[in-house]
Amino acid sequence: MAEREERQNLLDEYESLPRPRDDNGSSRPMSAICDPSRLPHRIVVLIFMCFLGFGSYFCYDNPAALQTQVLQDMNLNTSKFMQLYAWYSWPNVILCFLGGFLLDRVFGIRLGTVIFSLFVCAGQVIFAMGALFNAFWLMEVGRFVFGIGGESLAVAQNTYAVNWFKGKELNLVFGLQLSMARLGSTVNMNIMGWVYSRVQSMLVSTGHTTLGASLMIASATCIFSLICALVLGFLDKRAEKILNKEQGKTGEVIKLTDVKDFSLSLWLIFIICVAYYVAIFPFIGLGQVFFIEKFNFSPAEARAVNSIVYIISAPASPVLGFLVDKTGKNIIWVLCAVCSTLAAHMMLAFTFWNPWIAMSLLGVSYSLLACALWPMVAFVVPEHQLGTAYGFMQSIQNLGLALIAMAAGAILDSRGYLFLEVFFSACICLALIAVVMLYFVDFLRGGELNLSASARAKLQKSSASDSE
Repeated sequence: MAEREERQNLLDEYESLPRPRDDNGSSRPMSAICDPSRLPHRIVVLIFMCFLGFGSYFCYDNPAALQTQVLQDMNLNTSKFMQLYAWYSWPNVILCFLGGFLLDRVFGIRLGTVIFSLFVCAGQVIFAMGALFNAFWLMEVGRFVFGIGGESLAVAQNTYAVNWFKGKELNLVFGLQLSMARLGSTVNMNIMGWVYSRVQSMLVSTGHTTLGASLMIASATCIFSLICALVLGFLDKRAEKILNKEQGKTGEVIKLTDVKDFSLSLWLIFIICVAYYVAIFPFIGLGQVFFIEKFNFSPAEARAVNSIVYIISAPASPVLGFLVDKTGKNIIWVLCAVCSTLAAHMMLAFTFWNPWIAMSLLGVSYSLLACALWPMVAFVVPEHQLGTAYGFMQSIQNLGLALIAMAAGAILDSRGYLFLEVFFSACICLALIAVVMLYFVDFLRGGELNLSASARAKLQKSSASDSE
């Protein structure tokens, strides 16, 4: 009898729990795909979430995919060509600090995502119009506008992910988003040359008109991502109404005064980040002509080998991230990534070996470094300073990319590809020196950055016990 009463009480409590309400406020059951609390609906949201940044990543490397055509049709030298990448990076030297604030305090995640998607669309259209009218300065304006939206849109994408997925799901979602971003870059590298040739065969006039029309077609991917932003905003607003939840927040707290408290270990991490990435992205931006000139590749073959870094990164990043999580030893993994990247650049510079070998090695190294380097910031910075630390890291990374993009173009025009590869190798050597210094600094301070995963778990457990 008592057991029956207890069971009835539990049933009464269950019945009294709040139920998700449909759009009209009724509490009748919804189908799984319409219920924001159910997995099928969240999978639909995840699809739109992944495609949110597809257009941005697709169009970011349009200049690299059409390097030969841009140089010829716009009558540019390499130094001016690389300005297209520099202008993308300049606004993000500042926006890395402001993007999260604008999303949290000014626009909100839904409106902010739409606004940044509009910047991406507008920037790509202006970029294409500059080619159509043979006005390179207008192309530079387009890349600047595109840059305003591009990096901040990635922040919004991550915020949506945190708002809709929790715990172990979140790691998978971040991996899927990264894979979709790399897919966008890969498709761009391999399809834009074909689009250009098709447009050229259809138009009577060629040159900058063909280039502008091709870039305008590429802007369709940005419009598609804008549609995804609008649908995501609608679904998030609907979920807020049904589940009575708040808008997502980035969680970033930026205080520039925290910079003075940064440790030597953190500054070495910054140096590694800048010195490493400036030898990756500018090289990919200039890679197509390099493979054509040195290895006598066709344009299609050159685009394919130039995209291998992104192709490998898509599946490798989640796998390598899992490996680093399970083993720890972050500094050792970063050291391996930097050394293998140096080996790849040396192969490209001083040998005529098949470049697929070096570029495949570069793709694995690039993915490994991202998985091992960025989490180390959280190990050396208090939680309340994480927003400032990551914002500052992205800011100086964009500053380095802007400056090195211009320097790489100037070096290529005056000295050629061999000297440029030596320059990139020197940047990697600087990163290598910083990694070795970081190892010894960390060793003298107790070796927390290079702990194994099990040792780090024990340390975190004891720290939690002490704080309690």
